Amino acid sequence: MIHPLVDQLRFARSEFQRGLAGVTDEEASRRFLPMNCIAWNVGHLAWQEQSYWLRDQGEGLLLPEINRDFIYGAPASTPALSEMQEAWQVITAAADPWLEVVTTETLLTEATRDGRPAGFAVGSRLLRTIYHYWYHTGENAAIRQMLGHTDLPNFVGEIEDEAPYRTEDGRVGREGR
Repeated sequence: MIHPLVDQLRFARSEFQRGLAGVTDEEASRRFLPMNCIAWNVGHLAWQEQSYWLRDQGEGLLLPEINRDFIYGAPASTPALSEMQEAWQVITAAADPWLEVVTTETLLTEATRDGRPAGFAVGSRLLRTIYHYWYHTGENAAIRQMLGHTDLPNFVGEIEDEAPYRTEDGRVGREGR
């Protein structure tokens, strides 16, 4: 069974993607200073997933240019959303097999960074990734409002159906429904 925190990551990913529906390449490349553009945010989250779930788990970098161009602190750029979406899809698909076998014991082990102990648990890294998705989901919604988009998705979506609270053994909490 998939670990409950991996379910939450997948839900955060899906909400991030839901917030991109209807955005064009041109819109996604527009910057409202000091923010990065929407397409950069997609590349940035691809960088984080590639770094944490591929590179730091010994799988290397599938797309080195993502590591170079979208790492925290990289210069701003205005890439095409379609290219960033493709990179994001490739990286998250490659990360999923590792995530699917994560256990509580895995999450309690010390994370590595560039092959060295990072000083915190893999589980903290998973939480950071989930929260990072929510941060950029909100930022992207703000950018879309600045672009004049209306009828934006309501956040948070159908978490009760898609990623309800559950224990590792599969018990699901009920909210008196």
